[in-house]
Amino acid sequence: MIYLKTDEEIELMRAANQLVGKTLGELAKHIAPGVNTLQLDKIAEEFIRDNGAVPAFLGYGGFPNSICASVNEQVVHGIPSSKTILKEGDVISVDCGTVLNGFVGDSAYTFCVGEVDPKVKALLKTTKESLYLGIQHAIEGKRLGDISHAVQFYCESKGYSVVRELVGHGIGRKM
Repeated sequence: MIYLKTDEEIELMRAANQLVGKTLGELAKHIAPGVNTLQLDKIAEEFIRDNGAVPAFLGYGGFPNSICASVNEQVVHGIPSSKTILKEGDVISVDCGTVLNGFVGDSAYTFCVGEVDPKVKALLKTTKESLYLGIQHAIEGKRLGDISHAVQFYCESKGYSVVRELVGHGIGRKM
């Protein structure tokens, strides 16, 4: 059930999401060839806790880590591992969540590990453009389907497809 948030709840969600952004920024400093995804997970957990929050994903539905780390073709929800070592040309999508003052923040970002193939750069450019297009459609009176249609139509017009089974979720006191 989706319910409208109060101004105070929106501010608390904003703070939780700002911490997610700062955590992703901290991880960006460490994403490099030779680093494994479990190291990134530990960095994220420590950073989140040092900032007065708890990792939202740790233990959620049995998930064993603080971040999801999906490398290259892995679509989503990759489990960090000491065996998954980043190399030049990889892309890694990091999904991060926090719980701060009882409210959830959640976001993902895809990072390039060094130089990546031009086709990968084109895909990342299209996904970023589709995000901003979706944000433009996120206005009062529109439905979630209007937003997703705009994103899907744009991606398909560029020759890409979307994963229909993974369409997002709400946030608030729960994920």
